[in-house]
Amino acid sequence: MKYISAAEFKAKCLKLMDEVQATGEPITVTKRGKPVAVLQPPVSASHDDGALIGCATLPTYRYDDPFAPAVDPSEWNALNPDKRDGLFWS
Repeated sequence: MKYISAAEFKAKCLKLMDEVQATGEPITVTKRGKPVAVLQPPVSASHDDGALIGCATLPTYRYDDPFAPAVDPSEWNALNPDKRDGLFWS
């Protein structure tokens, strides 16, 4: 594995990316002699870009009437002082 300082990496970043792509050998970037990053080729260089589309989408739910209240308004006793059950109000 090849080691390179952060300053040298900054100066030669694009060239180093081409080198890693060509050789497949990772390069460790050091700062004050300690490793801080590793430049390496992707795990699967032959991945299908189409496989990534939609992989991070949220689940889809279907609502017949999305603007209808979730609970029947007649059950909204919290707004009607005459029908409060007394559990949370005195």
